[in-house]
Amino acid sequence: MPRPTTAEKILHAAHKLFDREGADAVTMRRVADAVGITPMAIYRHFANRETLLKRISDDSFQSVADAWRQQPDRGGIVERLLATQMLYLDYALAHPHLFDHAFSMRRDDARRYPEDFRARRSPTLNVVADTLAEGMREGVLRRDDPWDVAMTLWAHTHGLVALYRAGRFNYDDTRFRAFYRASIGRLLDGLKA
Repeated sequence: MPRPTTAEKILHAAHKLFDREGADAVTMRRVADAVGITPMAIYRHFANRETLLKRISDDSFQSVADAWRQQPDRGGIVERLLATQMLYLDYALAHPHLFDHAFSMRRDDARRYPEDFRARRSPTLNVVADTLAEGMREGVLRRDDPWDVAMTLWAHTHGLVALYRAGRFNYDDTRFRAFYRASIGRLLDGLKA
């Protein structure tokens, strides 16, 4: 197995700090200390802190999308859509700081609906929109704009996660997961042809 490059070490250390403590913890000094280099050495690999944070955010999107794509094709379209949304919840609860930065924080470099999404610049929503389009072609789901439906589904799931994380549910994780699954099931039932 090849040894990680300095850039990979920097990214790994920054990602670890971010995941554990949030974006504010990712300072060039702390990352450099974790890697065993000088803070100035980081600039050979990342132009600035914002570039490093953007890379972490982009990697987070890609990680979620990869997990969705790697799911076995068990069940039909509706089951596959539900599986993506359950993985979204898993990611949000396991990596709250990364989740917030990737999906909830206002950022100048964030993708905008509809242009960026329809141009397939979202690794995560591409998976959902493609699955929705497949379901519409097969007659399993009602015909509609798959991107608008994907955004509606995302708004629903993201809203539930945000409310739960903000303490608006008096449920433990197990009860919330059951509620979340049932709520998404209701939404998906409404999309069926």
